[in-house]
Amino acid sequence: MEIIEHPPILQLPGIPNHVTYTWLVMIFLTALAFAASRRVALVPRGAQNFLEVVLEQFFGMIDDVLGHEGRPYLPLIATLGLYILVGNLMGLVPGMVGPTTNLNTTASCAIVAFFAYHWIGIRRQGLGTYLKHFMGPVPALAPLMVPIELISHLARPLSLTLRLFGNMTGGHILLAIIFFLMGLQGLIGWALSGSLAGIIVGGIGGIVMIVFTVGFLYPLKILVSFLQAFIFVMLTMLYISAALEEGEHHHHAEAGHH
Repeated sequence: MEIIEHPPILQLPGIPNHVTYTWLVMIFLTALAFAASRRVALVPRGAQNFLEVVLEQFFGMIDDVLGHEGRPYLPLIATLGLYILVGNLMGLVPGMVGPTTNLNTTASCAIVAFFAYHWIGIRRQGLGTYLKHFMGPVPALAPLMVPIELISHLARPLSLTLRLFGNMTGGHILLAIIFFLMGLQGLIGWALSGSLAGIIVGGIGGIVMIVFTVGFLYPLKILVSFLQAFIFVMLTMLYISAALEEGEHHHHAEAGHH
């Protein structure tokens, strides 16, 4: 990657780039939250209006997947969604690094989601009851069901990690190649060389690449950035929903016995 792209515009000595740009995402979201809540009004304007619209979207998704009982998990879900979305979009800005193009970042988000939904399930049901659903519907199936359930649950953070990392890194590499081909060492440089072939081929090729990038590639990457954040949040909510439903099933079963 270092061969086809320039170093980012902001680099801190001894700090990995993905950590630096994670801090930038955190600063941006904190500043946005501060600006939105500094002067709260009944008729929202500016940043308050924008964030209220965003939160309404999250509330809508939570109500659809988890029901109203899922609203207490808004801070977890919205924080993951906004962090991933801003991190994805940051990678589209020339000279900046999207933190979600680093495996450590996507893995940390996946691990947070993994431990969060288990904690929610344990808190809802109690540790013993929560562990029982790993054993299957009848005790005789426990030797078969426990390994299957463990593999299934351990595959979830791996899936979340690699899906987000793969999609964002693939798009980042594609953009880096396009910029490299268009740069002073590519088509634009060839067009500026002064030769007739360079002016014709490099100039036309450069224009085509710019139109392709601005008209198709960037809108596609923006769509993918939103889509990947949405998928991550939706899967997290589905995992939380499964943990809560286990508790509901256990509660109804106990009520039936009584």
